[in-house]
Amino acid sequence: MSELGAAREILETLVGFDTTSRNSNLALIEWVEAYLDGHGVPHRRVPNADGTKSNLLATIGPAIEGGAVLSGHTDVVPVDGQPWTSDPFSVVERDGRLYGRGTCDMKGFLALALAAVPDLIAAQPRRPVHLAFSYDEEIGCLGAPSMIDLIKREALKPAFIVVGEPTDMVAVNGHKGIAYFRVTVTGREAHSSQTQLGVSAVMEAVKLMASLTALAERLERDADPASPFTPKGATLTIGIVHGGTAGNILARECAFLFDLRCPPSLDPQAILAPFFEEVRALDAALKARAPEAGAVIAQQSGTPSFAPEPDGAAESFARRLAGDNGPPRAVAFATEAGQFQRAGFSTVLCGPGSIEQAHQPDEYVEVAQMERGAAFMRRLVEWASASPPA
Repeated sequence: MSELGAAREILETLVGFDTTSRNSNLALIEWVEAYLDGHGVPHRRVPNADGTKSNLLATIGPAIEGGAVLSGHTDVVPVDGQPWTSDPFSVVERDGRLYGRGTCDMKGFLALALAAVPDLIAAQPRRPVHLAFSYDEEIGCLGAPSMIDLIKREALKPAFIVVGEPTDMVAVNGHKGIAYFRVTVTGREAHSSQTQLGVSAVMEAVKLMASLTALAERLERDADPASPFTPKGATLTIGIVHGGTAGNILARECAFLFDLRCPPSLDPQAILAPFFEEVRALDAALKARAPEAGAVIAQQSGTPSFAPEPDGAAESFARRLAGDNGPPRAVAFATEAGQFQRAGFSTVLCGPGSIEQAHQPDEYVEVAQMERGAAFMRRLVEWASASPPA
């Protein structure tokens, strides 16, 4: 079976596991473990607190410093309500594209990495290649930090981290960070004709959302025109709003979620400091009207930004393997790359597919992208089997 044929078969298996972030990923992890066991590759889990999900860390080659990590997440975003034209959890090929949830983001990369395992073993590598598969990336990169901690504790000291997010198989050296927040406003229910007796949580929450809308507009106006990102500046969006019971009842509760995505040069906590104060002031004002009322804000998750590195060791490595001679690139979406970088590892993004196809109905990865990914893995095998520099 050709390298791409093996990767295609593995991709079909991986996509068949519904690893939407709300679900466990253990069935997929168990399958990968069995696959690695079949090739004699050592591996270990790094589970979450209740054992319902797990990272997986595996090593092909000698237990020495200076290896490469292929990092990717096993979870995918929901398909609920999306108008798919085929089963999202089955791979369907049409017009040179492989359709299915996760084909692009990012089980295509995982399949390529796993398909390379037999060739890596046969090459008797002199430098290790580590597979680092994580959980819950799509809801805030929640799984990767514990696996990164393990890599540090075991002093694996890899030379390069390649995060295989969809970048059209070219090197990306920076991305924005992202922070998720939930705001909950509590009021007092009353008949809507008796506004003096209650507090509408919805109407009070709207004031906060208006402030965030104004902040989002200011961030757009203040964006650095020299920024490499698209959009250039920080972006703020309100993604979910829940509140109210009926049209003639003053709402007891209203909650909304928003995210703030910042380039490496901006601090999300500093940007939001005035809003935090506004929430505190509203909380006090509401409690003065009704003791049970109030307003609170809680950060749900935070993923650090990823900044271009002065020496760009991982970027140079990925460029060599990908045959990439293009200009420096940065992306607006967030990944675990910033977490690896903060832990002291040289890191780069490089994987098959385009972010424009991620999270969409009829998500796909082009066969040509998978072929480029297979070529990347062939060169990785050559690198791993070469003698390390003295």
